[in-house]
Amino acid sequence: MPQLQCVWDIRAELGEGPVWSVREQVLYFVDIAGQAIHRLHPASGARASWPTPLRPGFVTPVSDGTLLCGLKDGLYSLDPTGGEFRREVAVEPGLPGNRINDGCVDSKGRLWFGTMDDGESVPSGALYSVTRRAGGLDVRHHDEGYVVTNGPGISPDGRRLYHNHSPAGIIYVFDLADDGSLSNRRVFARVGDGYPDGVVVDSAGTLWVGVWNGGRIARFLPDGTALPAIPVPGALNVTKVAFGGPDLRTAYVTTARRNTPPDRLARMPQAGSLFSLRVDVPGQAPVAFPATEFDALHGMTLGRD
Repeated sequence: MPQLQCVWDIRAELGEGPVWSVREQVLYFVDIAGQAIHRLHPASGARASWPTPLRPGFVTPVSDGTLLCGLKDGLYSLDPTGGEFRREVAVEPGLPGNRINDGCVDSKGRLWFGTMDDGESVPSGALYSVTRRAGGLDVRHHDEGYVVTNGPGISPDGRRLYHNHSPAGIIYVFDLADDGSLSNRRVFARVGDGYPDGVVVDSAGTLWVGVWNGGRIARFLPDGTALPAIPVPGALNVTKVAFGGPDLRTAYVTTARRNTPPDRLARMPQAGSLFSLRVDVPGQAPVAFPATEFDALHGMTLGRD
């Protein structure tokens, strides 16, 4: 069984959303409750952090070297050199009790993200996609009825999208068309002994799913068959995996201290930290969100952030 090591003893309250930048050879991730974005350069060990004005759900590289961040009430751009945030578009302004949660970019440069009820009780969350258009961002609503959304994740052929309804323990799969439309939502797998959190799909199509309150990474083959889970002894709440490194064979794992009983924290002092392990099958090449309409039209971001 692969052995995990702690690569940043940051002890985040709610570590989430790891994503690898090919351009920078760094890993970004967020601390939702701690209202911060973090960056690790594994080769040198250099670290950087940016406080966020609102709780961040995800961060993703943009093709011009900036970042696009899903904060509580909308999508914001961030220039890491200056640390300044600018709101690009509001999301669900009529639902102040909601917030943006997890997100990812597919092979065509589309951003996918979900929203959720911040109180984790009302099924007010939804699934959205975002494309770059002349004059700004085009946000498209796809599905709804979620209390807590997590994922999304995309299959290597770009034809399937996976998305979690975490409190129900359900991983859904949709058919994803070339034009970005979704259809045929169905149950892909169910997770017990914990709740499915963030999803990432490797280059072979295997799903890696962080298990909240489960202390492990669940894994599923493309046909839904469960593979042996990977224990994460350092944390009860495992949130998400991202593949990085020059060969995309280092799996980085975010975790959270939040909602860990005090007796468990005493035995898991590094809960909330960033862990890693080496894997045999690489992840998919990360894709940056396009900075301009020209990038979006000509596919200049594909695997090249």
